[in-house]
Amino acid sequence: MGSGGPAGGGASGTSKGAALLIASMSSFLTPFTGSSVNIALPSIGTELKLDAVALGWVATAYLLAAAMFLVPFGRFADIRGRKIIFRIGIIVDAVASILCATSRSGGWLIAFRALQGLGGAMIFGTGVAILTSVFPPKERGRALGFNVAATYIGLSIGPLAGGFFTEHFGWQGIFFFNAFLGVVITVAALWKLKGEWAEAKGEKFDLPGAVIYSLALVAIMYAFSVFPALWGIWLIVGGVALFVFFVIWEVNQRHPVLNIALFRSNTVFAFSNLAALINYAATFAVGFLLSLYLQYIKGFTPEHAGLILIAQPVMMAIFSPVAGILSDRIEPRVVASVGMALTTVGLAMLIFVGGEVNLAFIVASLLVLGLGFGLFSSPNTNAVMGSVERRYYGVASGTLGTMRLTGQTFSLGMAMLLFALYIGRVQITPENYPAFLESMRMAFIIMAALCFAGIFASIARGRAHVERSG
Repeated sequence: MGSGGPAGGGASGTSKGAALLIASMSSFLTPFTGSSVNIALPSIGTELKLDAVALGWVATAYLLAAAMFLVPFGRFADIRGRKIIFRIGIIVDAVASILCATSRSGGWLIAFRALQGLGGAMIFGTGVAILTSVFPPKERGRALGFNVAATYIGLSIGPLAGGFFTEHFGWQGIFFFNAFLGVVITVAALWKLKGEWAEAKGEKFDLPGAVIYSLALVAIMYAFSVFPALWGIWLIVGGVALFVFFVIWEVNQRHPVLNIALFRSNTVFAFSNLAALINYAATFAVGFLLSLYLQYIKGFTPEHAGLILIAQPVMMAIFSPVAGILSDRIEPRVVASVGMALTTVGLAMLIFVGGEVNLAFIVASLLVLGLGFGLFSSPNTNAVMGSVERRYYGVASGTLGTMRLTGQTFSLGMAMLLFALYIGRVQITPENYPAFLESMRMAFIIMAALCFAGIFASIARGRAHVERSG
């Protein structure tokens, strides 16, 4: 089938401008929802009477479902067509948003958030792959930089919009607005995306591998929320065993859902994905924790808390296009490694956030963190997508997205584990504030140490500027 060409989308008939606009709108949508929902968590917890761990699941259910299905849908899109999977994903996300808004219990809200994550997996696994198919290698870093900027604009507006909706219309307003955005993107995709991309058409889809992978991820993530119970330990053991079996299974498949050979033979691909996994695992829970901190400990309104939290994603949105352009000219590992180092500094500063800390110090920490992440993300994406042949774009995009979502899921899982150990399965109330602050401080210590280790994974990836014709 058609794949994008240098001039204007090649045989697909899709212009580069249309592909960039639609991919960027979808890249805006999902982080906007996530960051806005984080601001609404205290209000959701109060209205639906959710404890600290259940509140974590409202955020985690979306990420876990998206991580479970992203690699399978990335592979399935390579076989059946990226455009059709992308369109279905947007529709599923919009419908699930309406169901979330109408939920009347924590259980149903968490279930519909998981359905929303299923739609998100279809979007994540195809959007960047379509963009990479349309843009030639020498323009790819710039396009990915603007696409990443859209992600960070979503992260930037999310807390502010989430606070506004929660304060004036209730937390349900966030999900209704998300559904509206989904309709807009669906119309644009139906109108402007022409042709199809399916370079792996005719190859077999590895359904058993997809099931094994999903079960392994669910077992480990659910274990985090039931610690320190003994069966939580057994779930982790079972999950790790399933992951090992998954790798063995995939190595012996002619058409695997995840091409393990890419990790074994492609150093740039392997270490760039590892760096992404570490970076997201070390940073994603920051917004979740600080949203709770600013509203519970500092007593800020959702709107005020959202205004403070935009400091980090604004820096990301400003510097990610610059970093993408730089990665077209110099080695991505250099730019990304500097970003990882700055991210470590920002996380280390957050360790000192407590009950009496100055608000300016929190904002400064978020600015450093945002600068670091902005310098890391688009060069790292450029390195991953530029290291594989065209027929693997969907798998590469899905793999990178899975590293991102798995890292984000583990980041929130770690926060839930610390809540379970320090606070227990109770609502966050004034008598639990000291335990909450201690759990938050421990989370930032772990995150900073993890991100410091990630600097070395980023440096070790090797040269990424290798021309591939596909």
